[in-house]
Amino acid sequence: MFGDEGIGVHLCNLLKLNYAFEGEHQLDFVDGGTMAQVLIPIITSYDRVLILDCVSVEKAEVGEVYCFDFDNVPEIITWAGSAHEVEMLQTLKLTELLGDLPPVKIIGIVPEVIGEDTAFKLSSEVKKGALLAEKLALDYLISLGMKVRKVDDRDLQDIADFSFRGY
Repeated sequence: MFGDEGIGVHLCNLLKLNYAFEGEHQLDFVDGGTMAQVLIPIITSYDRVLILDCVSVEKAEVGEVYCFDFDNVPEIITWAGSAHEVEMLQTLKLTELLGDLPPVKIIGIVPEVIGEDTAFKLSSEVKKGALLAEKLALDYLISLGMKVRKVDDRDLQDIADFSFRGY
């Protein structure tokens, strides 16, 4: 939504458009938007969840990628400063307190552009980090038994430019 801040949605769309997935698990792509608490019933309906998002990390470089399990969130990670009405970290903690949280893997990228004006332009650092995030997401899905086949080669910035249309 605000430049780099939308990287999670753009990566989700990139995976959905550029790859075909097969396996014994059903794979759904969900644009969680910014209303994190609304996602609780969606999150709890799955056996496993992969969240792609931007993260704030003290003293980190723009474009750095962090991959971790929710039950092992590094203390330096926050979602502070994003457009989420309630931060995703708080939503996951609330869902965990309710006793209904499936295993959650998180891949987060440190953004450069967080502002007040809607923009879809991604910084070069975040686009570079997105390559690693894409690989980590694919590796994680493969580790769950998914077979991955590349079916297209759409550019991340092109996808971001049209994300508002929904894919």
